[in-house]
Amino acid sequence: MLDIQKTLEDGAALFRLEGRLDTVTAPKLEKELRETMSGISRLTLDMEKLEYISSAGLRVLLTAQKTMNRQGEMKVAHVPEMILEIFEVTGFTEILTIE
Repeated sequence: MLDIQKTLEDGAALFRLEGRLDTVTAPKLEKELRETMSGISRLTLDMEKLEYISSAGLRVLLTAQKTMNRQGEMKVAHVPEMILEIFEVTGFTEILTIE
């Protein structure tokens, strides 16, 4: 299960993710991002309460990063140690801006 809390303000979007970002839940996040990204220049994904990320979740992040590279900036914040290790192993620390 994945809970997504979305806040929009002044061309910026904040997504707070809680739970598991996996094959089952990745399409939900992908849909939410697609519906939101057209009008924003800044995107922040708060992962403080994210417990797990799979390759499907990584793919959604990569797609979002590519989109935001064209129209602004994307950051991931409060990344738990376990997920940060996945980012390091997969090379995502080189792709994402991690705070």
